[in-house]
Amino acid sequence: MQRDLRSPHPLRRLLIGDRSFYAMVLAIVVPIMIQNAITNSVNLLDNIMVGQVGTEQMSGVSVANQLMFVFNLCVFGGIAGAGIFSAQFYGANNQEGVRHCFRYKLYVCALLITGALCIFLFGGRFLITRFLHDEADPARVELTLKHGLAYLRIMLAGLLPFALTQVYAGTLRESGETKLPMFAGITAVFVNLLFNYLLIFGHLGFPKLGVEGAAIATVFSRYVELAIVVSYTHRHEERYRFAKGLYRTLRIPRDLAKEITMKGMPLLVNEALWSSGMTMLVQCYSVRGLNVVAAMNISNTISNLFAVTIFSMGSATAILVGQSLGANDMDQARTRAWRLTVFSLAVTVATLIVMNIVAPLIPRLYPTSVEVRALATQFLRIYAFCMPLFSFCNSAYFTLRSGGKTGITFLFDSGYTWAIAVPLAWCLVHLTDMPVAMIYLCVQLADLIKCAFGFILMKKGVWMNNMVE
Repeated sequence: MQRDLRSPHPLRRLLIGDRSFYAMVLAIVVPIMIQNAITNSVNLLDNIMVGQVGTEQMSGVSVANQLMFVFNLCVFGGIAGAGIFSAQFYGANNQEGVRHCFRYKLYVCALLITGALCIFLFGGRFLITRFLHDEADPARVELTLKHGLAYLRIMLAGLLPFALTQVYAGTLRESGETKLPMFAGITAVFVNLLFNYLLIFGHLGFPKLGVEGAAIATVFSRYVELAIVVSYTHRHEERYRFAKGLYRTLRIPRDLAKEITMKGMPLLVNEALWSSGMTMLVQCYSVRGLNVVAAMNISNTISNLFAVTIFSMGSATAILVGQSLGANDMDQARTRAWRLTVFSLAVTVATLIVMNIVAPLIPRLYPTSVEVRALATQFLRIYAFCMPLFSFCNSAYFTLRSGGKTGITFLFDSGYTWAIAVPLAWCLVHLTDMPVAMIYLCVQLADLIKCAFGFILMKKGVWMNNMVE
């Protein structure tokens, strides 16, 4: 009996979706991508504005933001465990379950904010100095430290609104609402951009505050974003049903809290270790001098702008696969996971081509040395070359996480970072004379190990698990 030639091959059917599938994916991805793209575009402009004041100011802000990056990732990881359950509760049409997950997120964020305030207030100077190495010019090191500390201390006022915004925005996305967080985020970044212009340079009668002005603008924009998300959500409780009676009680069923903690704690620890591992990598590179710190700052800011495609597809994977698992449709979950992975790779290839073209152009916007610009361009081209690896690893990570396999994701993400990436970078920096760009390439290519591990786990289907049945 001959196979119907009009019937798609089973592998194609698994990896390639129809028009309705991609319409559904784009409905989720595009708002997230727009929000992230605009946020990172303004971050780039913010970075350029601070860079106009001086390279030391830019480097100080860069180091302070690297420390804030650890807190931000801890927030994402801390609420991610509850987010897995929230997406599945929403898929099972259980709004009370979504409310419990929201309340759990509040408690986690309160603990994280308290811890961050203690660490940064009392250990900020020590942490920043770990990144500053330039024996030939100690005055330059001291100036960079001064600006980094000034920026960090003001940014502490933004911890609360940032965390609360992530709690609301994450729950909204897990409930299928992506436009409201996008609108709030876009508004916030333009507020940030406006007040950067006013406060960094002292335009329209405002004081000229330099890096302190950049920090104040960022903090103010975060309160604006929080106000938009909270007010709109609670004014439309008939649409966002989880918000109705949300604060009637702050109690969470003990069994559910225990289960979320069991599943979520590895995610929190993972994000803390992964972000600190990324920070440690930057610290390793910084041993080669302050020019490397400045070049890494430029490269990372631009790379983040282009990486929004990867991160947005990860969010879509967590939402769509999680909802399928919550509805107990394992076949659909498997198909969605592979189709989303292939789609992410396709989008990434197009992105890296554009990134390679602009790699030598954007660093020219920074009024810094030729050496810093050239090094930043090298970092950017290496990142672009390795983007397909990052894309696949990201898809595998969110697929595994959507089924609650947080122990595996811990090994897959932070375990790999501290066991392989950080030791590799440290050894190459301290034990060889290899150029720093070549060291960066070797560390990025080590992600091939993660890709192989992620492919095996995805294919085995160990992540297909309904936790709210």
